[in-house]
Parts: sequence; C-alpha cells; structure tokens
Amino acid sequence: MKKTLLAIAILVVVLFAVASFRAISLFDDLQVIPAVGITAIDVDEAAAVQHFSEALRIPTISHDDRSNFDAQAFLDFHAFLQQSYPLIHQQTTRTVVNNYSLVYHLKGVEPGLEPVLFMSHMDVVPVEDITLDDWTYPAFSGTVADGVIWGRGAIDVKIGVVALMEALELLLSENTRPERDIYFAFGHDEEVGGTDGAAMVARHFEERGVRFDYVLDEGGAVTSGLNNAVDRPVAVIGVAEKGHANITLTVDAPGGHSSAPPRQTSLGVLSRAIVKLEDNPFPATLTHINQYFEYIGDYTSFMTRFIMGNQWLFAPLVKKMMLAQDATAAALRTTTAATMASASPKANILPKRAKALVNFRILPGETIETVKQRVVELIDDERVAVEIEYGNNPSPASPVDTRGFKLIASTIRGMDDDILVTPYLLQVGTDARHFYPLSANVYRFLMFRATGKTLQYVHGTDEQVPVDEYLQSIRFYYHLIRQSMAA
Repeated sequence: MKKTLLAIAILVVVLFAVASFRAISLFDDLQVIPAVGITAIDVDEAAAVQHFSEALRIPTISHDDRSNFDAQAFLDFHAFLQQSYPLIHQQTTRTVVNNYSLVYHLKGVEPGLEPVLFMSHMDVVPVEDITLDDWTYPAFSGTVADGVIWGRGAIDVKIGVVALMEALELLLSENTRPERDIYFAFGHDEEVGGTDGAAMVARHFEERGVRFDYVLDEGGAVTSGLNNAVDRPVAVIGVAEKGHANITLTVDAPGGHSSAPPRQTSLGVLSRAIVKLEDNPFPATLTHINQYFEYIGDYTSFMTRFIMGNQWLFAPLVKKMMLAQDATAAALRTTTAATMASASPKANILPKRAKALVNFRILPGETIETVKQRVVELIDDERVAVEIEYGNNPSPASPVDTRGFKLIASTIRGMDDDILVTPYLLQVGTDARHFYPLSANVYRFLMFRATGKTLQYVHGTDEQVPVDEYLQSIRFYYHLIRQSMAA
C-alpha cells in the first residue's frame, strides 16, 4: 500500500513538474519589434476634426429594404471627399464602381511591385426611431463636444474613411513618392452584405488582373479590459472571419378556428424545432483561441500559462469557463440565434403557416451546407421545411508570417510598445471577405481603443469617438501607408 501511494505521489510530482515546464517554456515571445521612425507628425487637428464632423452629417444609410436607398446622400459624400482632399483628387486616379463605391489609385514608380489596398466603407446603419430622443446629440449632427466626436458612423466606420484620406493627403503634401502602388477602396453597402459595393470593387480589380501584397480593412482594434488574462492593451488583428447563414424554418398546417385546435399547431411544431436547435449548440473548439494566446501567452500569469499550456488536462475546464459567457462562447463555436418569427394574424385563428428565421455565425471548418444538414438532423421532423435564405461561408485564415501582417503589427507597436499584438477570428462579417481571390493576405484592424463600453456604441445609441483616438488613427494610417509604399 505504501509503495502504491509513493508511486502515485511520484507520478503527481512528475506530472506537475512537466506541466510547470510546459507553462514556462511553451509560449515564446512572438511580439514583433516596434517599427522605427514612428515620430510625431504635424496633423492639422482643427481641419481634421472638422472634416470628420462633416462626414458624420451626411446620412449615407444602408437599409435592408433597398428601395429606401438614398442615392443623393452617397453622391453628397463623394462631393465632400473631393472638396476636402484636393491633393488626393489631383494626384490619384478615382474610379466610381457601380455608381456609388469609390476606388483611389496612387501610382508607384516600381510597377513590378504588388500594390497594397486599404479599405473602409461609407455606409452606416439606420438609427431606430424609438431611440432618437435617447441620443445626447442628434445622430447625424457630427457634434464635437468635450473632446468627443458624436454621430452615427463615428466608430463604424467613417473614422476609417476619413482617417485614411487625412493620412494620404498629408503624405502627398510632403511630396512623398511611393515605390509601389497604393489603392483605397470605399464600399457603399457593407452593412447589408457588400454585394453591390465591395464585391463589385473586387470584380473590378479581378478583371484588370490586379493582385495585392496585402489588404487591410476594418475589424480589429486595440482592446482594453476585455481580457482578464493580461493587464496590457491588446491589438487584435483579424486574420479570418466567421461566415453566416440565415436559415428559415417553415411549418404549414390546415388552419381553422382556435376553438377546436389540433394537439400541435404549426406554431407549436415550429417552437419545438427552435428549442431543439437552442438545446443542442454546435461543438466548441479552442483552435482560434489558442492562436490568440500563442501571441500573448508570454505576458500572462503563471496560472494562465499553466492552464493554457496543458490542455491535455485542462481543455474541458477552459471550454466550460469560456462557454459560460456569451461573448467568449461565440469565439469557440458556430452560434445559433433565432431572431425572427411570424404565425397567425389574429388570436383566434390557427396559423396556416408558421415561419422563423435562425441566424448562424459559422466557424471556419463548417460551411453553410454542413450547418443546414445539422439543423435538419437535430429537428428530425418532416413537418418542418428547412431552407437557406442567404449566407456566405467563413473566410480562409490569412498567414501571420507575411510582410503585411508584420508591417501592421510593427506600426501598432511603434506607436506604443506597451501594446501587445495578436491575430484573432472576427465574429462578424466585413467587406474584406470579398478580396481573398486577390490576395491571401487579408487583415482587419482599425486603430482605436475598444473597451466594453465603446463596443456598446457600435450600431447603438450615442455612437462616438474621442478626438484623440481619431487623431491617433490618422497617425497610424500615415505611418503604415508610408512604410507600405516602400519596396
């Protein structure tokens, strides 16, 4: 008995020693060296803020109902850009794609070098009528007050459009001569899928045989207070994004008067189907979280490294902890969200047709078709018709050992070497997904500080950006564009 206990004790000590060694040695410092030459630049702050304010006053709204599209607003925005940035419009070639999306091309002196593409989008989501009175300042006023710029699109994502234009205008004012071509692309319908905007821009480039060294769109940010494992700000660069699918569930029945109902109405059958989907979520995987931790693991506590470095033992615990929170759970699996439903038009009428829409955000490794197949198998009821209404598959994952990723990361750290940089999986869709045929190196990052409170403003009430954050985004683009122009 004593020998058995001794053997167990020795085994425990050995396992603990091995686990501790893995915690200490498994995570290498993968942080890139901060870029040199990231110095202060002379931004005309008053003019830059005024331009951003003007941009937010133009209601370039994308509605789900495309019949509500306001073409004049986008034409007004084009005119605003032309008036505000004269050097860009003198020294680049501007192309209007599909009437409303814009492409700017600054030609380099070395035609053999692959160009770089910087992206953003001009459109914004609507403001719900019931929230109009909840805004501190009117949603399309572009008010500047107390060091903050207020308005729909301030974060998502006119800050990207205007900061890019400010940065390039400043570079051109310094007579900067690029070695490689630089392109800007601003879509006009990202908020409703980008099929008329970014997809047409991508086709425009493809038809001309243009391929890119790398592509940078919106998506990531400098996060603060969103990860308890590390006490430093973490810049997350999106290297992939989830796909999504809208799947409709439809149940037809005879209908009739509610005074003589069947055992199950069509709505009852539909409700059971939805419950089956919600009670059987997709399996969770730590694949994408592990890549995130590879980059910041060396800066976390010993206990965090001990757990994350020994997933042969702790993977179930890590999954359980992350699945307990909706925000982190979404990073581990394809998500299921029943969002829309309809049935009878009157209380005493049995519904002839009950219909629901379920939105899935698809993790890489799954496809629209595999999601549909799982839905059919889980519901297992021939009375429920399952149809794909709309969707797109997850994007490929872009590599992190490329010139583009390293330029983005080193520029971020050159501006503030306290910031850690890591790749991550974007939970939502962007225009960037349309550009994989043109480059394997597609990234998503916007230079602003994102906190839990900041993220509530995205598509929400009182959308706003501090003036300092906006000016920092200009400086970031200035330095990144300048470095990207080089061979």
